[in-house]
Amino acid sequence: MEELLSYAEEKVTKVRNTLRSLISLTTEIKNRTLLRSAELIDAKRELIKKENLKDVEYARNQNLPSSTVDRILLNDKRIDGMIKVLKDVASLPDPVGEITRMWTLPNGLQVGRMRVPLGVIFIVYEARPNVTIEAASLCMKSSNAIILRGGKEAINSNRVLVDILRETCREVGFPEDALQFIDRPEREIVWEILKMEGRVDVAIPRGGESLIRAVAENAKIPVIKHYKGVCNIYVDNEADLQKAYHIVYNAKVQRPSVCNAVENLIIHRDLLNNFWPKMAYILGKAGVELRCDPESLEVIRSKPELSFVKTLPATEEDYYEEFLDLILAVKTVGSLEEAVDFIEKYGSKHSDAIITENYTKAMRFLKEVDSAAVYVNASTRFTDGNEFGLGAEMGISTDKIHARGPMALEELTIQKFVILGNGQLREGFGVPEEWMQ
Repeated sequence: MEELLSYAEEKVTKVRNTLRSLISLTTEIKNRTLLRSAELIDAKRELIKKENLKDVEYARNQNLPSSTVDRILLNDKRIDGMIKVLKDVASLPDPVGEITRMWTLPNGLQVGRMRVPLGVIFIVYEARPNVTIEAASLCMKSSNAIILRGGKEAINSNRVLVDILRETCREVGFPEDALQFIDRPEREIVWEILKMEGRVDVAIPRGGESLIRAVAENAKIPVIKHYKGVCNIYVDNEADLQKAYHIVYNAKVQRPSVCNAVENLIIHRDLLNNFWPKMAYILGKAGVELRCDPESLEVIRSKPELSFVKTLPATEEDYYEEFLDLILAVKTVGSLEEAVDFIEKYGSKHSDAIITENYTKAMRFLKEVDSAAVYVNASTRFTDGNEFGLGAEMGISTDKIHARGPMALEELTIQKFVILGNGQLREGFGVPEEWMQ
């Protein structure tokens, strides 16, 4: 245990010692580091795939779920995605030092707010090695120091990516120690770092609900989190059904293993006979198992042409579940109010959507659904920093703090007050004149 504590202490000391040099870095140095990293990842893609194959084979040998194996995999498309992230983040405005507002008081004091880095960020994540690039790129651009702790199932992939980033840092002149990687599997290291108040500024867990709860429960430092993504889509009785078919299909089928995939489909009762049979057919053809309430289940079972669709009666627990698989829970409602009530009860305040052509209903949904991302006539799969034009994301926050939704550059800074004066004194209380003689 003493050895692990020493290891954790060393990592935190190294990373914290870079904070003053990071805040002084020019935007040009930060951008050069990101762009050179993109070049090296492209040049070393065969090495990355070779190391990634070790992780994929380990995951398969451990009989990990297919969704986990999919998250670990780094193919050419995903490597291209990491390269794009680095270039996109480099192209974004640098938020560090930005004065967001300035006003003058009657006494002549100028008061403003300036964006500054959060400091040392500890990110704990699971299977997706591309998180290494997303998190590191955002921290590098926002002048934050970062400690990366990925899951053991992707350790080879993460290690080679960090090695490439650190090689770039040495080449360009970016502080190499601002990027630390926990290359040991013991969880005790994580628990020790989470206790380091005043030395580690914030933790961001990114992964399954059990990981996030474990981090939140063990931390003495602030934690930015979302526990799970139980996303909902409500198809209103004034929906454009052609839009609805495509949106629901995309949100469930395009990549079911991620947190912004839809898990609950809410259907207005008026649509049970004209929308639902075709929607069930489409989902069934895609291999989706439907866990239905009595009304929607009866429609499917009454139609012989839908006999191939996998169905089960929905349980109460199903509506709370983040399936991360080709499984969808279905609920019938009679109004927008019922749909919003359902989302409030069963959703996780991540991403929720309404499909409707009624403007008033759409605006009510946007205002009344209390989630990090709320959509009208679009797939929940867009809840992602890169998709929102933010370059990348550290994770998605469902907390009600300075960051909510995808956390990108601005969310990795915090504002401090800066005050410019010319000798002003509170209530004019200065040194007595006779003392100044």
